[in-house]
Amino acid sequence: QVQLVESGGGLVQAGGSLRLSCAASGSIISINSMGWYRQAPGKQRELVAVIIGSGSTNAADSVKGRFTISRDNAKNTVFLQLNSLKPEDTAVYYCNAAVVTSTTGWRNYWGQGTQVTVSS
Repeated sequence: QVQLVESGGGLVQAGGSLRLSCAASGSIISINSMGWYRQAPGKQRELVAVIIGSGSTNAADSVKGRFTISRDNAKNTVFLQLNSLKPEDTAVYYCNAAVVTSTTGWRNYWGQGTQVTVSS
């Protein structure tokens, strides 16, 4: 089994910054990709940013230039630096990882979510 534990959410004023972290643990053989999604009230969950094993990244147009995803492969941890936050960035942010384990093979895992609230 794999666990994803997120941290770093909170309340911040518009223009401020936050840094989210997500650490994966368990019977991990390899992690193909790690990323962040978000879900605002009444809206569907959407991709924020993803980083794959090679280190290449992809991000939603709405966050490009403001959010940066990075990864510490040795610690199976992914980070999301959120700068120049806007009220419309308010959402629950979920960590996602595509993981290969010794017992289940390849599976997609989700964290429990961390709330980011941006006040105007």
